[in-house]
Amino acid sequence: AAAQKGEERLRKFRELHMKRNEARKLNHQEVVEEDKRLKLPANWEAKKARLEWELKVEEKKKECAARGEDYERVKLLEISAEDAERWERKKKRKNPDLGFSDYAAAQLRQYQRLTRQIKPDLEQYEKLKEQYGEALYPTSDSLLHGTHVPSREGVDRMVADLEKQIEKREKYSRRRPYNDDADIDYINERNAKFNKKAERFYGKYTAEIKQNLERGTAV
Repeated sequence: AAAQKGEERLRKFRELHMKRNEARKLNHQEVVEEDKRLKLPANWEAKKARLEWELKVEEKKKECAARGEDYERVKLLEISAEDAERWERKKKRKNPDLGFSDYAAAQLRQYQRLTRQIKPDLEQYEKLKEQYGEALYPTSDSLLHGTHVPSREGVDRMVADLEKQIEKREKYSRRRPYNDDADIDYINERNAKFNKKAERFYGKYTAEIKQNLERGTAV
């Protein structure tokens, strides 16, 4: 009887030991996964969901093309009137033109406009995903310098886009004729442009102060 009790206790001890090791292993895996998630960009989940949604859309388009159906028509049949109205309102609110406020805001709007024009190559993305697996989504510990070689088509797209930006910029950066009678209230050309913008937005509020300063009667 004593031997059986000892054997039973030993068996329970082994089971507890195995459960403890299993729990320790699971905890370690969870800590590693949490560390990976924390090192990812803040909007990573949204980007991943967006890519998965685009892949589903591409698959749906291929299915419709194989059946000889119009994808846009099929998509509209699956959307309720309430959803369509809500998306239309959201589209109108999205990225409203607020005019010029400062250079940082203008630069942000240009960045958002350029990124919206980017059309990802989803087939190439799937190939890279199969080739690199989890390494395709780098973390702060990843060493990817010199491992990626852009395709010729990608380089051509980048060059064409840059040339288009340069061409558009040249249309708006032409030199204006110089006015000899205008007041000189600037120290260089960049400062002159800034003063013109400030005058356009705030001139009506500061006209009286400016006149008083010129007359020497400012309080």
